[in-house]
Amino acid sequence: MKRKIPAIIALLSALGFAACIQGTAQAEANGANQAASETATEDSSAETDSADFLDAVDSSADAGLPGAFDFETHTVLLNSGYEMPIMGLGTYSLSDEECYNSVTALLEAGGRLIDTAYMYGNEAAVGRAVRDSDVPREEIFVITKLYPGEQFANPEKAIQDALDKLDIGYIDMMLLHHPGENDVKAYQEMEQAVAEGKIHSIGLSNWYVDELEEFLPQVTITPALVQNEIHPYYQENDVIPYIQDLGIVVQGWYPFGGRGHTAELLSDSVISEIAAAHGVTSAQVILRWNLQKGVVVIPGSSNPDHIRENLDLFGFELSDDEMERINALDRGEKHDWY
Repeated sequence: MKRKIPAIIALLSALGFAACIQGTAQAEANGANQAASETATEDSSAETDSADFLDAVDSSADAGLPGAFDFETHTVLLNSGYEMPIMGLGTYSLSDEECYNSVTALLEAGGRLIDTAYMYGNEAAVGRAVRDSDVPREEIFVITKLYPGEQFANPEKAIQDALDKLDIGYIDMMLLHHPGENDVKAYQEMEQAVAEGKIHSIGLSNWYVDELEEFLPQVTITPALVQNEIHPYYQENDVIPYIQDLGIVVQGWYPFGGRGHTAELLSDSVISEIAAAHGVTSAQVILRWNLQKGVVVIPGSSNPDHIRENLDLFGFELSDDEMERINALDRGEKHDWY
């Protein structure tokens, strides 16, 4: 499942970076032109509707290009040449044993994407669950993150610490957790770790348009992924196409709105009505809505039933009208400070 697609992908990635370094205005223009060939979509403006997102996903999947969602294999092709599952498990707030059990439940249910971080304090538990699983290592995709402060100041040590804690041979994806002092230095060290084979792909978390325009010209490897808060009440409909036009995959955290907001979002009348029409749960509708917008999902849960449910997203499809109804729920309501 998780294979690397060589040569042509490296070329496309390099072209993506070339578009990035042209500067703010030119990057938007050149990025849009490049994205037309990479994702076979002609509309990447903030007004791009749900049908265009799904058309872009389907067309690029047919072409086998970076950013392509394959709804048959449930994977996306990264600009680094690696394939990544498009749905998985977030481990934020899961304690050691809870995390181990949740990752184990995910792998037993067929899930293969796991998101952790230094700040979650559970990298070792994730690694232990991966090692104890019967699933071949090469089929599992683990994401972790470096945090600003000491880790950004001493990134070589931070990367080695993550490798040691996970103890799974290599790291599939490493992100910078959010912008901070020495973030370029930390990213450049991750680039070196890619060259050494310690990390396969690298990216960013909580980087938006302004931050990306400032950051990208300072680095060599185009991020393979940007992970941001995305849910029906905070949709980032201007940010998502901007990132995708750079040949970068978008991943959403807090798909259910985050702590203190989940109950309200899952009981939203629009989402509940759509769920009833398809015979699925509100959570499944929200996750499917993300996928049809070209956004990878990593919902967090410690409940094995919910973990299985969150993977069962391919027996139904939202119509254009249903997508538009959910799109209309956007409040620009961010639920975390990142």
